[in-house]
Amino acid sequence: MRGVKDKRAWQRMLSGRRLDLIDPSPLDIEIADIAHGLARVARWNGQTHGPEIFSVAQHSLLVEVLFGALAPQCAKPARLAALLHDAPEYVIGDMISPFKAVIGADYKRIELRLQAATHLRFGLPAQIPADIAAQIKSADRAAAYFEATKLAGFAIGEAQKLFGAPKIAPRAIADYLQPMRPGEAQDLFLRRFAELFDATPATAP
Repeated sequence: MRGVKDKRAWQRMLSGRRLDLIDPSPLDIEIADIAHGLARVARWNGQTHGPEIFSVAQHSLLVEVLFGALAPQCAKPARLAALLHDAPEYVIGDMISPFKAVIGADYKRIELRLQAATHLRFGLPAQIPADIAAQIKSADRAAAYFEATKLAGFAIGEAQKLFGAPKIAPRAIADYLQPMRPGEAQDLFLRRFAELFDATPATAP
């Protein structure tokens, strides 16, 4: 990351925190900032049907529900990790996978540092156990399939090739696929976070 030391690498949040993107501190991460940002970041670069964007906050709620359906034995801390799986996007936005591939390793390093700091801030291990991470990824791909076919104009066959075919009935998660206003998505995200975080032992500030 050449030349970064000579440039401003932090963002000021509405909470007043200044989050360093290169070396993020858990102390500078606030759930209110995450919820506010994710509720205003559009999935699919905004290329979805409906009068409102389908936000990353809504996607995160959908992934957490799907994770619970795919891994019902998992405790609430694991479900909290599922809810926060895209938390770095409140700072770096939701870049579509093809563009991430073009940017390369620098993007991934920043994303992983932000994710680790977020986990520590909310009492989770910096790196989620591999089996839990794999289950969250499966839920993420299932969410992408439903979003692609219900909101983003993908044909079913095309979405199956890209994301696989989820073994969950669409009607089970239909309510989570209704685009909503940012304030509503933000409130729902915060409410679910409070329910899950209440059950997570505090191991970080």
